[in-house]
Amino acid sequence: MAFWNWKKKNTASEEVVEENIETGAETSEGQESFGEAPAVAAQNSLAETEENALSTDTAIAEQNADVLENIIAEPSALETTEAISEVVAETDENAEDEPQEEIQEEVPTKKGLFARLKEGLAKTRNNIVSGMDSLFSGEGKIDEDFYEELEEILILGDIGVHTTENILDKLRSQVKENHIKKRDECKEFLINTIKEEMASCESAYEFENKKSVVFVIGVNGVGKTTSIGKLAYHLKAGGRKVILAAADTFRAAAGSQLEEWSHRAGVLMIGGTEGQDPASVLFDAVQAAKSRNSDVLLVDTAGRLHNKKNLMEELKKMNRIIDKEYPDAHRENLIVLDASTGQNALNQAKEFGEVADLTGIILTKMDGTAKGGIAIAIESELGIPVKYVGVGEKIYDLQKFDADTFVDALFDVNVEEEV
Repeated sequence: MAFWNWKKKNTASEEVVEENIETGAETSEGQESFGEAPAVAAQNSLAETEENALSTDTAIAEQNADVLENIIAEPSALETTEAISEVVAETDENAEDEPQEEIQEEVPTKKGLFARLKEGLAKTRNNIVSGMDSLFSGEGKIDEDFYEELEEILILGDIGVHTTENILDKLRSQVKENHIKKRDECKEFLINTIKEEMASCESAYEFENKKSVVFVIGVNGVGKTTSIGKLAYHLKAGGRKVILAAADTFRAAAGSQLEEWSHRAGVLMIGGTEGQDPASVLFDAVQAAKSRNSDVLLVDTAGRLHNKKNLMEELKKMNRIIDKEYPDAHRENLIVLDASTGQNALNQAKEFGEVADLTGIILTKMDGTAKGGIAIAIESELGIPVKYVGVGEKIYDLQKFDADTFVDALFDVNVEEEV
């Protein structure tokens, strides 16, 4: 799979060095016949050529570094990028486009997707709904004991105190307005109340059909790299041309892991070296996205939050690259959260929200946790839509999130599906 950097700038100087090395070797072989003087001259010539080549390399590197620094630091420096853009364009023209791998794995049908979601939510359903079944099946009255028991079940399901209070307040009003007397008649109102509590965003997936740059952020270990690979697969399966940018250069092996996912998804990845400035990797990726007329550029960003100021500055610097090099691109900032961490996931979203304009959430590991109720708390308390949920290890196990479908699967509601 294509994983490459722009490395073709100094070929000429390298060939000069190789040529003179060969000349020096030939001269050395003839020392016995012609004496030591020619050999010394050849060595001096070789050293001088190597010195000139090194100077050339250094000058080119300094020139490119100056250009990128101007792009990042000075809003008026857009004109100075023309030189490096021409080099990138020339390199891209000469590079052979490697064919993207065909997607071999069969995408589940709509019915299969809902079934997999229900299966993935099994632990959460057992944690929340099993307790509710006994509560709603009883013949007891709808009184304070009923609401207190329901409150405990919801909080233990990681729906959260604040969200639980909102749900119960609305449920009390509906029970009163509709003169509900029996507990078993109350369950449907609870389900509808939970659906209403979750955020609704009709434009949540607009970026999938636009020229877009998507920053994917999140702490290490939440499944960020995996989610990027699965999202790339999802987008390509929908006919979109995708490029990945390995801009998490601070974590060891982050680039190689993303490269592996690019192979699986059959998309191109632009990467750098460990410790490289993430903005420079993004710059190269933007040039590749424009020259190849890609639809979506997915950017893996540094997964750290121990220093909010540094993270904020890094994101600002990368956004300036987009402002100047790809101003017409639609922007998305997706945060990846591990559902199994429950309320900690909610706290992470709040902290990242202080340094980045979050537009959506990818909630991972929903299939291995009993804390899937956190999806309800996140949408209710933060007003940020959950856009995708991971319900398995397969590359197609990242699904678009729909609140109604999620709640129906959580409560095991029978839903008529189209195959």
